[in-house]
Amino acid sequence: MSLNRREMLRLGAAGAGGLILSSAAASQALPGLLLPQTPATAPVNPYAPAVQPQAPVAPAGIDPALFARAKAALDQHQIYPRDVIGIADFSRPSSERRFHVVDLQNGSVESHLVCHGRGSDPAHSGYLERFSNDFGSYATSSGTYVTDAYYQGKYGLSLRVRGLDWSNNNAEARAIVIHNAWYAEPEMLQQHGQLGRSEGCFAMPKTSQYEVMKRLAGGRMIYADKIA
Repeated sequence: MSLNRREMLRLGAAGAGGLILSSAAASQALPGLLLPQTPATAPVNPYAPAVQPQAPVAPAGIDPALFARAKAALDQHQIYPRDVIGIADFSRPSSERRFHVVDLQNGSVESHLVCHGRGSDPAHSGYLERFSNDFGSYATSSGTYVTDAYYQGKYGLSLRVRGLDWSNNNAEARAIVIHNAWYAEPEMLQQHGQLGRSEGCFAMPKTSQYEVMKRLAGGRMIYADKIA
């Protein structure tokens, strides 16, 4: 049976309406397939204070400000390995164990006696008064060091260090090293209340020197400074 023109138009309109309803229903049933969903995010407050990075937590017995400086130096100079570092706290007198070997993996600390240079303490008060990087100053230099090669010297087996900062970059040429010395032994404290003075080297008791060298050899960092 043939359809006249009016009936064909009516059926076509009805079919189009069904398609529209079907598409609307599908969009309600499966919105994620047809329209990508944008996750809701909290509005940004432009007046909120900036989040400050947390300062490193200092191990027990180490000045927090000095430890923060040492960690910053470790990152600045990109020193590896970075499992163990040495920190010499020259804010403290020579009568105290002020050379700290810090295990950054477990937070443990071993502390040792260490001398400062006689040019840093002209009155021999037991306190470091000034740093110097100058030749002939016989003073201790502040800054970042890394350990270098072993050698046999005046005090037996010793360990060279290299200075990485402007304040200690003459260390290698000045022959600044880690060595033991009779004037760094604990008996000096019993007799004089303080250690003797070096010519700028990290002079230590013999037992401490070997322990320190064993832990810090191989290009590990030593940071020397004082907090005013």
